[in-house]
Amino acid sequence: MPLLTVENLQVSFHTRNGVVRAVSGVSYSVEKGETLGIVGESGSGKSVSCYSLLGLIPMPPGRIEGGRAMFGKVDLLALRKPELRRIRGRRIGMIFQDPMTALNPFMTIGDQLMEPLRVHEGASRTVARGRALEMLDLAGIPDGARRMKAYPHQFSGGMRQRAMIAMALITRPELLIADEPTTALDVTVQAQILDLIKRMQRELGMAVILVTHDLGVVAGTCDRVLVMYAGRICESAAAPALFARPRHPYTEALLRSLPAAHVGGGELYTIPGMPPDLSKAVKGCAFAPRCERAAPVCTSSPIELKPLGDEHASACVRVQAGER
Repeated sequence: MPLLTVENLQVSFHTRNGVVRAVSGVSYSVEKGETLGIVGESGSGKSVSCYSLLGLIPMPPGRIEGGRAMFGKVDLLALRKPELRRIRGRRIGMIFQDPMTALNPFMTIGDQLMEPLRVHEGASRTVARGRALEMLDLAGIPDGARRMKAYPHQFSGGMRQRAMIAMALITRPELLIADEPTTALDVTVQAQILDLIKRMQRELGMAVILVTHDLGVVAGTCDRVLVMYAGRICESAAAPALFARPRHPYTEALLRSLPAAHVGGGELYTIPGMPPDLSKAVKGCAFAPRCERAAPVCTSSPIELKPLGDEHASACVRVQAGER
């Protein structure tokens, strides 16, 4: 039985300029101990799809229009706020994209680390402090006793990210959602952060959902990958299969955009055009206006994600028909 099963998730934002359909019918599952990567351009719905599971999108203007998110036997989308708080931060941990804005600037790192233990487990300050010092050491932050007294602005970017990871993992969650955990960090620190997450995953046996736009990170970290575009999943596959044989033009375009794909020199490939305006209805494939291989059928009929065999699925109608 999967740890998390998301079915037909639909999230929209009701704005003055119309209804923006940020997530449209997303379905996937996460197994225990698995690392699932969710990739795509900015605005594709990656973060919103994860934040909505934990009730972290602003309502209004956000609204969950439909779907289920079964975490074990519990539907996260049907829970009331007090019930969701008992799961969020305890059984499901979250690493936010920007630790400088996610951490409270008026609280010391130590107090913020101890807070989940005191709130969710009722731990005494002494017990919570001991666990916090242990977690700082596991996260690679030296001199924990002194660092506990520091404020977020006194940490470097990499140290703040480590503190955020320590806070997310201090309650030993079953599932960790990491939203762009290596954004704005240099390559060396990125590798250290990813190694830390993998090591903690092995020790705790937890599942990880990794939200990123970096396909290099996905290749070295994830077991399965979901490729999102315009609020929908356009391809789903095991990571090796996705990189060996992408089955959607958007995935192919993302791989062509990698600098590593231009070892022979030449101009770096960029995907032409812009993502669609999600406040307007999209007919057929949302990627069709930017696709070099689009056919009339791509813009006329509804496109659904369909299995192709070997746990590979694609939302390209030409691939489904065997034309490519």
